[in-house]
Amino acid sequence: MIIENNKDLKKFLKEYQSKDSIILPISSDENKHPLDTDICLLYVNTFDNEYILPIKHNECLNIDLPNLKSDTKKYTIDRKKLLHFLDLENVIDVNMLNYMNTGVGLDLDNLDTDAHSFLNMRFYKKPNINRVIPVLKHLDKCRAVVRMLKDIIENNEQSVNMSYNNEILDNLSFIEKNGLVTTEGKVFSEYNLYTSTGRPSNRFGGINFAALNKKDGSRKKFISRFKNGVLVEMDFDAYHLRLIADKVDYEFPKGSVHEHMAEFYGVGYDEAKALSFQYLYGYIPQDVVEINPYFSKVHDYIQELWNIYKNSDFIESYIYKRQIYKKNLVDMNANKLFNYTIQLMETENNMRVLSKLIPEIKDYQSKLILYSYDSFLLDFNMADGLDYLVKIKDILEQDGRYPVKVSWGINYHEMKDITEKFI
Repeated sequence: MIIENNKDLKKFLKEYQSKDSIILPISSDENKHPLDTDICLLYVNTFDNEYILPIKHNECLNIDLPNLKSDTKKYTIDRKKLLHFLDLENVIDVNMLNYMNTGVGLDLDNLDTDAHSFLNMRFYKKPNINRVIPVLKHLDKCRAVVRMLKDIIENNEQSVNMSYNNEILDNLSFIEKNGLVTTEGKVFSEYNLYTSTGRPSNRFGGINFAALNKKDGSRKKFISRFKNGVLVEMDFDAYHLRLIADKVDYEFPKGSVHEHMAEFYGVGYDEAKALSFQYLYGYIPQDVVEINPYFSKVHDYIQELWNIYKNSDFIESYIYKRQIYKKNLVDMNANKLFNYTIQLMETENNMRVLSKLIPEIKDYQSKLILYSYDSFLLDFNMADGLDYLVKIKDILEQDGRYPVKVSWGINYHEMKDITEKFI
């Protein structure tokens, strides 16, 4: 049923409120970020009936988007995307559900109809193509998606990891909504969790936000949205070394991790830093195991992790207890498995700290605009005061276990270290 009048809408809402449903938003322009476009059509499948709500489509009598909050379960292919359009609860991300069981995201590339393919190719420079693609063609595509989703739901629903489904996706959604201001206008990032290691990638519109070049000046275009604003970056010091120290119960002394390690190696700071990362991500020589108590514990942990992997169907993540199945890992060895574990530990610790941070900062004018592995970027309004930055720094440092360095600047390229201001 295509909902084009109040009578049909009331009938739809009655069924929608009482039944679990699959919801698929169809944006006006698939080439734009969900936060930079709007809903063209909304497809809803209640497992008994299917409905299309036309919001902005050229061949329909369009309706206003109704309040779709409901106590029943809602399934979708991309929870983050859906919540950029609609304020809903109880939404299960089926792509995430599939990823948790297979280690990969869903492949949707071959679900376009001939009409989708032709019109997108013929008018690739035109905006809002989905508004002119016939509704019935959108329906065909939605039905193909639903067949895929129903199969995943039926086979895997009992294994939904609610921490990932709710907490992690919502944290990333919060950052995306804030956007980044550039000299050319506002842009949005898009985090993708469906990677081999669980560490999110982040690219959209030809920009790889997770790997912005620090040397070529391309960061200069990222600026504050506030007249009296600056960009502030907080990045963890020796993050991976400290994360693993937490796991293997090794306590670093206060101060620099690399200076501490330099004492064992008998070398300077820079060489010690290079050696530590070399050992952490590669091979730990036996002589280092014997003289360095930290890497002795790391060596034992690598072997322990490898034994678990060889003797079990899965390994379990340290923080959110995500099960990573052996069947989904290829060409694995002890060091590669350990590297995967480090990246997953990094991601989950960042998500845990974001869950504490976001409720504390969401009502300020300043915005959290980017998260990249071991750093967080803020668009800071001076009116919020330095206490705001102190609060964030304290939360990120997690009772001092993970010290952060602080820098700021008028753009993302010209950043000055101001860590001493917080001592």
